[in-house]
Amino acid sequence: MLVHGKTVVSIISAYKAVKSGYQMAIMAPTAILATQHMEEYTKILSKFGIKCELLISGITKKKKEEILQKLESGEIDVLIGTHAILEENVVFKNLGLVITDEQHRFGVRQRKIISNKGNNPDVLVMTATPIPRTLALILYGDLDISIIDELPPNRKKIDTFAVTKGLSQRVNNFIKKQVDEGRQAYIVCPLVEENEEMDLNSVIELAIKYKNETFKDYKVEYLHGKMRPKEKDEIMEKFKNGEFDILISTTVIEVGVNVPNASIMVIENAERFGLAQLHQLRGRVGRGEYKSYCILKYQGNSEIIRERMKVMTQTNDGFVISEKDLELRGTGEFFGTKQHGLPEFKIANLFQDMPILKMAQSVAIQVLEKDANLEKKENELLQKIVKEKLGTRIEI
Repeated sequence: MLVHGKTVVSIISAYKAVKSGYQMAIMAPTAILATQHMEEYTKILSKFGIKCELLISGITKKKKEEILQKLESGEIDVLIGTHAILEENVVFKNLGLVITDEQHRFGVRQRKIISNKGNNPDVLVMTATPIPRTLALILYGDLDISIIDELPPNRKKIDTFAVTKGLSQRVNNFIKKQVDEGRQAYIVCPLVEENEEMDLNSVIELAIKYKNETFKDYKVEYLHGKMRPKEKDEIMEKFKNGEFDILISTTVIEVGVNVPNASIMVIENAERFGLAQLHQLRGRVGRGEYKSYCILKYQGNSEIIRERMKVMTQTNDGFVISEKDLELRGTGEFFGTKQHGLPEFKIANLFQDMPILKMAQSVAIQVLEKDANLEKKENELLQKIVKEKLGTRIEI
């Protein structure tokens, strides 16, 4: 098993933490991703006598009790899990390092809960989403930021094509050709249920059509976010194991799972997705030895749609793509940043006005270093504004 990128960084960090006398926890957004981490961590760390354990909702009550007991006694060095790690009865003996994978899936509060299970542990947050360096300064201004901007060795370049709906038949024939050669395919849709106001294909409608008509001679399954976590994990596990050929899905597949045999990604209504999200989805293929393809099916002929499709077909550089996404779509729309609590700027433009925003950030850091809770007389007005904006008194 070859391990690359941020996973290697997290494993090395875990090794250092454990050999320094601490326990380490890594939290992933899905059970299948946590299980994948468990396989990778165990394969490497078990050679050094480091004990890893998996805590997800699907394990038996007896097994869970055993894990909790060993964790509290210090017999478990590395705990890998989902949100299950946040439960109150999960107690560490000496937690020194906390890692969250695909961190945009976890809120600030969730990260704080797991950090509070240790005595001021080190924290590493990881994401495969290339957030623009400018936006990262605002979102993660309190963190040291490291960027891995190279592809793993032997990772294949993904050829990307943008096509209109009129070429659907050719796309379907290409999918069949790939599957006939032994490969697997993803087809991604933006909706779960048909919305009459939008001419979009829903996962369920498309799955029925593809299963019964277009790809009736192939094994087809579908996946969406409204399914139970256990059901989603089972489908992804079967796809990973090659038990069916084509997976029709919403964006729930954008995070994490490695299916080296999947060589084609078709994205329906690509104009409805942000560029960063299209890039993240595209990264689900090209993970094995096979030449891989991403086909963006789009509707509309506006200049901005054409510009966005052009960016995706011309570059595989996630940072170039994310900067363009920020420029074209604006801050609030960039990969759900509204959910991060990122403020909507009334005057400033995050893309154009970064120099002055950096200055403002620098001043804010200086203020907080001298008066962390804004208690001094000269910061009375600032304290008042913070209270009005956040509805609370600032406490650092």
